[in-house]
Amino acid sequence: MNFTLECEQEVDGRWIAEVPELPGVLSYGDSAMDAMSKAEILALRVIADRLENGESEPLNISFSLPVTA
Repeated sequence: MNFTLECEQEVDGRWIAEVPELPGVLSYGDSAMDAMSKAEILALRVIADRLENGESEPLNISFSLPVTA
């Protein structure tokens, strides 16, 4: 399964990143990289929790990251 990591800057200057395929997986950071890193960590924790509780079958995962200049 492929997961998309989306990131954007809010009007107050904070960065927010989320994984739309995993409801509730979003995180704020001081930079785009900080927010994306936190969101990816959270996504992996959610996936691990689902596996530990038998809510999901093992699967191949990959993340698509937006390229920014």
